[in-house]
Amino acid sequence: MPNDLAQETSPYLLQHQDNPVHWQPWSETVLAEAQAADKPILLSIGYAACHWCHVMAHESFENDEIAGQMNDLFVNIKVDREERPDLDAIYQNALGLLGQQGGWPLTMFLTPAGEPFWGGTYFPPESRYGRPGFPEVLRQMASIYADQRDQVAQNARSIMQGLGQMAAPRAESVALEPDMLDDIAAHLLNEVDPFLGGIRGAPKFPQVPAFTLLWRAWLRGGDERYHRAVVTTLDQMSEGGIYDHLGGGFARYSTDDRWLAPHFEKMLYDNAQMIELLTLVWQETGSALYARRVAETVDWTLREMIAPDGGLAATLDADSEGEEGKFYVWNEAEIDQLLGARSEAFKAAYDVSARGNWEEKVILNRSRRLGLGEAMDEEALAADRAILKAVRDDRIWPGWDDKVLADWNGLMIAALVAAGQAFARLDWIDAAAAAFDFVTARMAEGDRLWHSYRVGKLRQPGMLDDYTAMARGALALYEARGEARYLERAQAWIATLDAHFWDEGAGGYFFTADDAPGLITRQRHCTDNATPAGNAVVTEILTRLWHLTGESRYRARAEAVFHAFSGDLRRNFFPLTTYLNNLETALRPIQIVIAGNPAAADTAALAAAVHNTSLPGRIFQVTSADATLPTSHPAHGKTTIDGAAAAYVCIGETCTLPLTTPAALGKALSAAFKT
Repeated sequence: MPNDLAQETSPYLLQHQDNPVHWQPWSETVLAEAQAADKPILLSIGYAACHWCHVMAHESFENDEIAGQMNDLFVNIKVDREERPDLDAIYQNALGLLGQQGGWPLTMFLTPAGEPFWGGTYFPPESRYGRPGFPEVLRQMASIYADQRDQVAQNARSIMQGLGQMAAPRAESVALEPDMLDDIAAHLLNEVDPFLGGIRGAPKFPQVPAFTLLWRAWLRGGDERYHRAVVTTLDQMSEGGIYDHLGGGFARYSTDDRWLAPHFEKMLYDNAQMIELLTLVWQETGSALYARRVAETVDWTLREMIAPDGGLAATLDADSEGEEGKFYVWNEAEIDQLLGARSEAFKAAYDVSARGNWEEKVILNRSRRLGLGEAMDEEALAADRAILKAVRDDRIWPGWDDKVLADWNGLMIAALVAAGQAFARLDWIDAAAAAFDFVTARMAEGDRLWHSYRVGKLRQPGMLDDYTAMARGALALYEARGEARYLERAQAWIATLDAHFWDEGAGGYFFTADDAPGLITRQRHCTDNATPAGNAVVTEILTRLWHLTGESRYRARAEAVFHAFSGDLRRNFFPLTTYLNNLETALRPIQIVIAGNPAAADTAALAAAVHNTSLPGRIFQVTSADATLPTSHPAHGKTTIDGAAAAYVCIGETCTLPLTTPAALGKALSAAFKT
């Protein structure tokens, strides 16, 4: 019989509805039942595309004997981390306080009140990999809860105190000066693998905010080491096995240091961030490789990630037919058979051999060709890839998590707009607008957002990242289309954050609203994880709103958020790179204004010069004859020249003379980021 997950909408939870474990979704009712029964809680958190989550499910949660033990000893709660990032953040932090490395599946043992007292991640069904067997863990935790209540209570109190301290401000703030950005970039550069790119070691993640920080450092000072670090990383990722050379899109991370062998799941959020960074670097380098990867990744998004009702779906699984990567890998015999006479050229290009390059199979990649400078017949290789893709499309596909998440949609909306402007692809901007309209129509009630949507049902009130990512997407669309509704929506969502998320005591925004269902604590942080931190993203939005509207309350609020988390820089700057990138925008804003008819050719030519220039964080707007800039704007009062469109580049409070040709504007823009 299905358990209590059968009525849920999350594909991950539905994967577990037929487990013999009596799983229940997280709710205040379930917590109340646990307290009434005085029974500890076993909390399991994962997500649909997670390989090791599937492994533990098959080994333990589908095992009748282990399931019976779980049912006898615990109240069992299953959570989708993508649907409940608030819960995941709390209990991942709790595991960290226990001195353990976080990850998924997350396995936590809680008091009936939901307070953690011990946990781990993946546990095998019997002792191996240096990990205790799951049945043994279950017996020990149940015994400890029954016989050592004082120790359980002490552990829970200690963890709860630690969680509270995480949300508290650091004792000493840091003076936020432009020079610190160069110092931090220099330290970060030392962590980069100079040959293979990425942060040294394995596994390797894209780390987009960190490499954006390095790109900004190169634009500021021209130090070629920063340029080389970013380009090496993007080249290696774009040609490595982490990239899907047949279907487009990047996997979540590489298990090795060569970007060869990924965990094969594809996440909407990773691909959004990669589109933005590749576009930003292409604007300077003109790399044909980056242009192809952007186009292919956007094509993948719009071909395979549109949810049934609209909006953008969350993930594609790592596994198919119960095997990781089976959908994506090949062997030499298959390729020889399919490509015939073309096979040898394709195998040379894509690292295909009889012995394989990963577990005796082949992950297609072109890493070995990097730097060789050989001329390849790209048109023929494209035809070969199309043949292989057509065959692959007939395989059993990985699982698809088609829930629509507001925050991840916001990330991709902004990315599609950035790429659409740079590559003059209005259809990409149209796709961004369609995703935006879906979220506002189906996932919003007034000025409040919901976090997740699937099969016509909404789940979980909107969290900080939902509002910030969607507000950022709204401002991107406002820049691209000039429609006031986008600006108004961003302002309304910031007003909601101010009303329901602001921390009056310490500053910054809580992750959850003041009227959200009760949690054991409210988290407040500015550290990036797989996605940029909401408190970091909001500083960009507030800075933009200040310059776009002239309303000083936005500037004051941005300064308050920067100050609230500045003390964190003393501990570890690495997870604060989005914060630091947006700090630079606030300290030294680059504003570009074109005065002219938005529909006129001369205005479009000047706008194209802006879109073709790599200027991270720049604030751009076109003002028609009947529009005026705020009086606080340095370009206030500047107009067209003899009826022709004119551009003004403003650094801080100083603007250039009117620029009326794309060449003159391009020259001014090229110098704008230099310090």
